[in-house]
Amino acid sequence: MEIKELRLGNIIIPCNVLMAPLAGYTCYPFRMLCYDLGAGLCYTEMVNCNALKYKDEAMQKLLFTTSDEKIKAAQLVGSDPRIMEKMARSEYLSEFDIIDINMGCPVPNVFKSGQGSALLGDLKRASSIIKGCKKSGKVITVKTRIGIKEDVMIAGEFAKMCEDAGADMVTIHGRSRNMMYYGTPYFNQIEQAKSVVKIPVIANGGIFSIEEAEKMMNVTGADGIMVARYALENPFIFSELIHKDIKKDKYTVISEQIDLTSKYYDEIFTILYIRRFVAYLMKGSKAARQYKTELYNCGNIEELKFIVKKIFLEERENY
Repeated sequence: MEIKELRLGNIIIPCNVLMAPLAGYTCYPFRMLCYDLGAGLCYTEMVNCNALKYKDEAMQKLLFTTSDEKIKAAQLVGSDPRIMEKMARSEYLSEFDIIDINMGCPVPNVFKSGQGSALLGDLKRASSIIKGCKKSGKVITVKTRIGIKEDVMIAGEFAKMCEDAGADMVTIHGRSRNMMYYGTPYFNQIEQAKSVVKIPVIANGGIFSIEEAEKMMNVTGADGIMVARYALENPFIFSELIHKDIKKDKYTVISEQIDLTSKYYDEIFTILYIRRFVAYLMKGSKAARQYKTELYNCGNIEELKFIVKKIFLEERENY
């Protein structure tokens, strides 16, 4: 696949291999890891604008960043154009260069509230949200799907609406809301979206190997790809795709993640996050079940470090 820069407004993204926003995972430490391994752009976890409006501490924590994160991108979700505009222009987002609007999340509680993929059924409201967020002066991107159900697929129409409303980039997950995270993505829908807009179109969905990433790019003609859950299992996919020489192994990566997370977050957050991450990194290990039990029974950072060392050094032959 062709590796190239992406221009989003006045921002140059160094490469077209992006990391998707993932609830519970794309906190500041994980984003910094992905950038280090070669990702061109990483987003925060999904931030609910309604909760942020009421100064919800949990939502504010999702927006943690430092000056070391050179390109800062936050993902917002909401259904009220006025609230979305207000939050996009608020001090909570003052440090961020890019705002991504979630118009693709398929989970029931988000969909039922008129947010996420529900906006695929209300293009007028979706357009108003983009226009409102654009008033923040920030680069605006949109992450969406091909439609609510497979019998009404509107990737091209939706992408054109996004462009007309002022979006600087659109990411198309090649599945409908109804498909959730399963089934073969509709490559032709992403290809159709690419054919009707001038802004960059990023392809997403069903990428669980280098071969699938390359196929997604080649078949859809997209300007880039966005990797999601596979990056938790193999964060080196970024360096592999862009041919960046990385000397680190899994043990080094997770050790650095523990140190960086514990520097900025409390012990409970650090343990919970590292547990989840390591559970993905252990995929393929013959002793995964045994180690997972030990991992989930640890109660402090020192125990966590001991178990991580045991998993990735003493049992290296399992990988």
